[in-house]
Amino acid sequence: MDEFAEFDPKANDAFRFADCKMFLAYKDGKIAGRVAAIWHRGANEKTGLKQLRFTRFDVIDDFEVTKALFAELYKWAKELGMTEIIGPLSFSDLNEEGMLIEGFDRPSTYIEIYNHPYYVEHMQKLGAYKVVDWNCYRIAAPSEPDERLAKLSEKIAKKNGYEMLDVAYLLKHDKKKLRGYLMQCMDVLDEAYSNLYGTSPLNEKQKKREIDSVSLVLLPELSAAVLKDDKVVAYGFMMPSINEALQKGRGHIIPFGLFPFLKALKHVEVADMMSIGITAEHNNKGAVALVLNECMKGILKLGVKYVETGPMLEENVHIQNLWKKYAYDIVKRHRCWGLKVE
Repeated sequence: MDEFAEFDPKANDAFRFADCKMFLAYKDGKIAGRVAAIWHRGANEKTGLKQLRFTRFDVIDDFEVTKALFAELYKWAKELGMTEIIGPLSFSDLNEEGMLIEGFDRPSTYIEIYNHPYYVEHMQKLGAYKVVDWNCYRIAAPSEPDERLAKLSEKIAKKNGYEMLDVAYLLKHDKKKLRGYLMQCMDVLDEAYSNLYGTSPLNEKQKKREIDSVSLVLLPELSAAVLKDDKVVAYGFMMPSINEALQKGRGHIIPFGLFPFLKALKHVEVADMMSIGITAEHNNKGAVALVLNECMKGILKLGVKYVETGPMLEENVHIQNLWKKYAYDIVKRHRCWGLKVE
């Protein structure tokens, strides 16, 4: 359902500032590969670059099929006057991005792309080059409360007039009000991520669609929002890993994935870090400590053993610094490739 909605202009408002073409490759009468091309006018206006994105690239291990698919991308890029093809990148930073280049033996989180090693070989044969890489971290959950972080959070809250949103109460008693705060979290995300590679501004319809998805897996223990004068200034959101549920349901929650999905929500061994954001005004005031403290309390309460992060830009040191005091490993790496259009 998510995939159909992503390529439906009625559901995905990104089509107001982006166009898309999709291609299938056939070999011996059978589908052997696919790729979608996105002309993201909004992102190009933001960066001043002439780029065509590619996404949903899937192919058998036959380089000739890959060449045929990318020949169509080159053709459209030239028609549009683009000078570079980049990807995998979708319509926004909320979507899966980057091709897996390390960690092929690891399961992907809900917001990651999985591909076999030969995809990397195909891109190298095409002459593709690295644009940016994203790292994925596996963090061991603490086994006991962090008293130092709790005291620091209390001190920071008192100094700056911060309050924590009572997600559990609103989820039970006032979902409409909670949705309003979640929209504010999307505003914070839009601001905090604006300078990161591949991002573009989100409009209201895109934000509402993202909240609809978030609401399906929202657990109060894994959600945190810091308020200042009743406005969200920082947030953090994790979700239970639903890999097993999606596998058992073959990509669907209903019908066969329903019970594994409900089990994943009740017995959380692995939590997937979806996103964390802080407004520029409060970036250096310690609000992130309150987010971490709240999420760590939830992790202990649920008995979470590990936290898996989604792809994080290797140059985003502000996020990486959050995990320095915990035991972690870089377990996967994803790449955005580039190809010159001549």
